Amino acid sequence: MDANRTDSNAPAPGYVRPRVRITNATKLFGRHAEIQALRDVSLDVAAGEVVLIIGPSGSGKSTLLRSVNRLETLTSGSIWVDEDEVTDQRGDIRRIREEVGMVFQSFNLFPHLSAIQNIMLGPTTVKKQHRDEVFPRARALLARVGLADKENAYPGQLSGGQQQRVAIARALAMNPKVMLFDEPTSALDPEMIKEVLDVMLDLARDGMTMLVVSHEMGFARAAADRVVFMDEGQIIEHGPPAQLFDTPREERTRKFLKHIL
Repeated sequence: MDANRTDSNAPAPGYVRPRVRITNATKLFGRHAEIQALRDVSLDVAAGEVVLIIGPSGSGKSTLLRSVNRLETLTSGSIWVDEDEVTDQRGDIRRIREEVGMVFQSFNLFPHLSAIQNIMLGPTTVKKQHRDEVFPRARALLARVGLADKENAYPGQLSGGQQQRVAIARALAMNPKVMLFDEPTSALDPEMIKEVLDVMLDLARDGMTMLVVSHEMGFARAAADRVVFMDEGQIIEHGPPAQLFDTPREERTRKFLKHIL
């Protein structure tokens, strides 16, 4: 081999692989694939970056998010988390979901388990870690989300905001590389929203890579590095919060923002 030859596939000097790389993601639904939920979406998310995704109902936001940990299977395109191809059907989906934590609109806690038992369930059953190893970390995570005194409380004894904070702690217990939040405050009463957003702000400050579907503009301005506006399954534009909210380039973005700002 010629020592002077340059490998055209080698990364350029200084190249840093994105933590999440979405390339030409397309998702079709319907009996005849007549519904195009995602249309050739490409997006890179750097390690430690917080990306907020906004857009009208049916724009593809949640479908995109769910595709990152393969709760949805793309029709075409690829998604990578570091060096793992999420969209490779031969890949270890269990390991992928260990690396990509997800918090939903509904809290999805097991009602017959206490708060700390909900948090410990993943590491003990999926990762096969010993309870004695998991218990101190679960306690620390409860303290981190401000619920150290709710260790033995059951979901039915917790407010909506408290349940959502337990759900965040449960996702963090798997030591994920990426956290996905799908409208995490939409099911909460207004007075409970701040306590959940405060936990998310804390995660952002600690450098967690986050993709967040939400219309909480205060969180966007305080924590997001970038805001992505989607409509009809496409990314219409993206940019820093101040730029996208104050001087959007696209008319479709301007029309949407009039309704939420």
